[in-house]
Amino acid sequence: MRIKMADQRIRLPAGGGGLLRYFDEYKSKLSFKPGSIIVLTIIIIVLMIVLHTYFKALFGL
Repeated sequence: MRIKMADQRIRLPAGGGGLLRYFDEYKSKLSFKPGSIIVLTIIIIVLMIVLHTYFKALFGL
């Protein structure tokens, strides 16, 4: 019994291991600087403290 050369091929799994490629060139339409996000967060925190303080006194809660 002779084995043909075509039958002796070694088959390797496809490369990539199921990993996906995401392109780094994507630009969002909305972009914010980190400093502006921090300032906005501080403003919201101060606003919430003021609202809780004065509306509790105003409505007697």
